Amino acid sequence: MSETIRESMDYDVVIVGAGPAGLSAAIRLKQIDPDLSVVVLEKGSEVGAHILSGAVLDPVGLNQLIPDWKKRGAPVTVPVKSDSFYMLGEGGGIRIPNAVMPGLMNNHGNYIVSMANLCRWMAEQAEALGVEIFPGMSCSALVYGENGEVAGVVAGEFGKNPDGTPGDAYEPGMELRGKYVMLGEGVRGSLTKEVLAKYDLQQGKCPQKFGLGMKEIWEIDPEKHREGKVVHTMGWPLGSNAGGGSFIYHLDNNQVYVGFVVHLNYENPHLYPYMEFQRFKHHPMVAELLKGGKRIAYGARAISEGGWQSMPKAVAPGVAILGCGVGLVNVPRIKGNHNAMLSGMAAAESAARAIAAGRAGDELGDYDDYLHKSGPIAKDLKPVRNVKPLWSKYGLMGGLAFGGLDMWTNSLLGFSFFGTLRHGKSDAAAIGKAADHTPIDYPKPDGVLSFDRLTNVSFSMTNHEESQPAHLTLKDASVPIKVNLPEYAEPAQRYCPAGVYEVVGTGAEARFVINFQNCVHCKTCDIKDPSQNIHWTVPQGGDGPNYPNM
Repeated sequence: MSETIRESMDYDVVIVGAGPAGLSAAIRLKQIDPDLSVVVLEKGSEVGAHILSGAVLDPVGLNQLIPDWKKRGAPVTVPVKSDSFYMLGEGGGIRIPNAVMPGLMNNHGNYIVSMANLCRWMAEQAEALGVEIFPGMSCSALVYGENGEVAGVVAGEFGKNPDGTPGDAYEPGMELRGKYVMLGEGVRGSLTKEVLAKYDLQQGKCPQKFGLGMKEIWEIDPEKHREGKVVHTMGWPLGSNAGGGSFIYHLDNNQVYVGFVVHLNYENPHLYPYMEFQRFKHHPMVAELLKGGKRIAYGARAISEGGWQSMPKAVAPGVAILGCGVGLVNVPRIKGNHNAMLSGMAAAESAARAIAAGRAGDELGDYDDYLHKSGPIAKDLKPVRNVKPLWSKYGLMGGLAFGGLDMWTNSLLGFSFFGTLRHGKSDAAAIGKAADHTPIDYPKPDGVLSFDRLTNVSFSMTNHEESQPAHLTLKDASVPIKVNLPEYAEPAQRYCPAGVYEVVGTGAEARFVINFQNCVHCKTCDIKDPSQNIHWTVPQGGDGPNYPNM
């Protein structure tokens, strides 16, 4: 087939992803030099359509980016008023006193927000400064320059047939070239994966670790609603099967965010993270809160949890990786949006300096130094670097005890008794053989508090044009049935929170089916597949979930 010919547009900076990191970078670039040409490309149907986060926002990044955000009407209006933490058993729970929690866990001064709505507002601020923002534009490939540097991206390719050949209405997309390209794709972005591998940016670092976060929005009885209330839990129902926990955030309008996180380093391939979430809502404390309410939205996404030890080098020639692509989540605080915004601003400042000096296509080394050495992100992540590996090594109770001690010594004395612990194997390699683990019997959803997976997926409003190629591909189509099914009971049937994967038939008739239309772009399959046989890439632009207020 002849090489595809595309039109090209040139910018000073090309940004992939209209999340908090990408939009912060775009705004900061124009604040520094209004004459810089900046474009942001977003795969969602609109800005915010693919944004899902808890979220309790530490406003430190927003304060630096737009100090008068309150006057400008930012949708950040629900301050945290109370903060509690519970250890759950099946029938009850014990509240851990705030006084014994390390100071960094305090949510005073933070806000309960919809990051989707905040990103929509940030996009308005960016456009007012002259940033060009194009939603519905998936970036399907990187463009490389003559010296091997990242020189741009291919965006807006539409109309392929299911087999990948151009259809009758094929549009080849455009090459958007920049002096620098910034990747703000979030966790496990497909272009970020390519850059990490091509330039070996993970060399010397621990493997990145991940969690799966699932979230519902509920409208509850006004009598039970407490605007500004924040609740976190650990323990039941996960027990020893997996690490993780929950959050319940009371925002305004009698709504609560109910979320559940499962660490993806679990061993038992029979574990069903989605059903753990549904079972959690039947805990007496949660069930009483939700009784008489209704679920109005659902979504899921992977969360980077490796922290300090897993942060790759964030730059290569012509490209900088932002936010969750680097892995900037503070795991015990359950916060990463503030660091994503700070990273976007720092990358913008580095690129603006480089362009002003006449540079292009080289490494923005001072941005990488900011992340790993000199900036507030390092000061945020380094003190909590051992919490995740301690949890992985010693389990829930041991992890809490040693992790708490480590955070206290870091915050009070500035050092750790443990030094810097390393993470073990990757989350994919952590999974065990099915024969070595006991299947888990999950209660059937009742349709009131708990829901079957496909019904809940309909509340994500996800949609994919069925005539396009599947954006979930297999390196070897035989692996799911020949390897994963007999050895691991094919865990893709369970770890996917959207019901994308299923095994149809038995014995010689068994087939592995990919229902890519259901995908909510969480990337869990790309992370957890034990054979690392599933590759997630972007569908055509505008497809995927359409989150309203996540």
